Amino acid sequence: MNKQYINGEWVDALDGETMGLINPATEERIAILSMANGKDCHVAIEAAHQAFPGWSRSTPYVRSAILKKAADYIRGHLDNFARDMVLESGKPLAEAKGEWIVAANLFEWYAEEAKRAYGRIIPTNRPDKRSSVIWQPMGVIGVITAWNFPAYNPARAWAAALAAGCTVVAKPAETTPLSAFHMIDAVTQAGLPKGVLNLVIGDPASIGEAMLDNPALKKISFTGSTRVGKLLMDGASRTHTRLSLELGGNAPVLIFGDVDVDVIAKAASIARFRNNGQVCIAPQRFYVESSIFDQFAEKLSGYVASLKVGNGFEEGVNLGPLITKRQRDSVQTLLDQAREQQAQLLTGGGTPPGLDKGYFMQPTVVTGLDQSSVLARDEIFGPVLPLFPFTGLDDAIAKANDTEYGLAAYIFTNNLQTATLAAERLEFGIVGINEWAPHGTEAPFGGWKYSGQGHESGAEGLYEYMEKKLISIGGLPS
Repeated sequence: MNKQYINGEWVDALDGETMGLINPATEERIAILSMANGKDCHVAIEAAHQAFPGWSRSTPYVRSAILKKAADYIRGHLDNFARDMVLESGKPLAEAKGEWIVAANLFEWYAEEAKRAYGRIIPTNRPDKRSSVIWQPMGVIGVITAWNFPAYNPARAWAAALAAGCTVVAKPAETTPLSAFHMIDAVTQAGLPKGVLNLVIGDPASIGEAMLDNPALKKISFTGSTRVGKLLMDGASRTHTRLSLELGGNAPVLIFGDVDVDVIAKAASIARFRNNGQVCIAPQRFYVESSIFDQFAEKLSGYVASLKVGNGFEEGVNLGPLITKRQRDSVQTLLDQAREQQAQLLTGGGTPPGLDKGYFMQPTVVTGLDQSSVLARDEIFGPVLPLFPFTGLDDAIAKANDTEYGLAAYIFTNNLQTATLAAERLEFGIVGINEWAPHGTEAPFGGWKYSGQGHESGAEGLYEYMEKKLISIGGLPS
């Protein structure tokens, strides 16, 4: 491990480059990684291209059996896999275990969904003609995933693409590769043929360009920033590369005055700071009806102040470190800019006592800002919760939709009419009503506007990696 996985073998990068992998909680080096570039990616694409005919012609039942074994392997090695995720990402151990369970569920779900890529028969307007539609694997798929969920992000794309009959060249984040190594081990132990799944870790720009340049690679599935998503869209025209893009988010939360303030405030303190706020669908902009705003702010601040920050292996830790010093500094810069815009900090805002080593930051609650503020307009991707008041449904919807992003939104109310109207008017691909987790292995996951295109998870996630084909037969005896 700690190398490239190409054509069924662990190999060094062609140029022999390496880099250190850093534990964000201790700033200690925990591994030496082989670092690939575009040349390694082209080799991996060729391996996947050669493996595609055999894998694509295998039956869904053959593919299903392998994916199911991979899911079982993950569950059987949960403790070890979770431990390494904590080391590389810093997230609490309980969150790491939960993420690996979801990754296993994704492999199992697509193991079953592989058998359900149904076509259809179309009644024709001529007695000598028959028409049918079938779905076929697209080809070699490039999968580029982000660091915030180092098992979940790859699992939902790898499992769907493999179930569809595609071969894969995967590029996980170089800051969190250990989880991807374990996932390779799982599918290998499950009997996946060589060349079907390949992994390259290294220079993102060089590897991305290689994927865009190589006509053998038919599609890129990307999870990451809107900025990089735009670059991929520009480059995709070179070889007509298809794209699925799961990009940034700036999720509004609408909290109406008829809720139980204490219950919602306590739940919000957990939901907002899951994975340190480093979640694309994280509830970010909290819009609270004016009639309960002060009460909610007070309750929320108390719960947030009680959250425990520390090493993910410590008992009771709610927040670990941010992933890198750069990420922590980026969030701190946003908070400093908010202070310049007259933000009022209700709790947090600094480095937790006794945690000078590692990329830790106190969970922070901020108020006193308007729609023009940096915390309303930018994706924070860190442990900062801004509060904004609203008056009435129209005001709440206008403020919620005032963003270039359109991934997730949340509504909390006990009024069915309010919930229905708000959900219909929100310009987001995912809307949660009275819940903080509006997603699942069986449900489509995708955003509007600058938050991306295409879908992961659910049946939609399978068809993202398949081509639709019309078969028309004429000249039949009538």
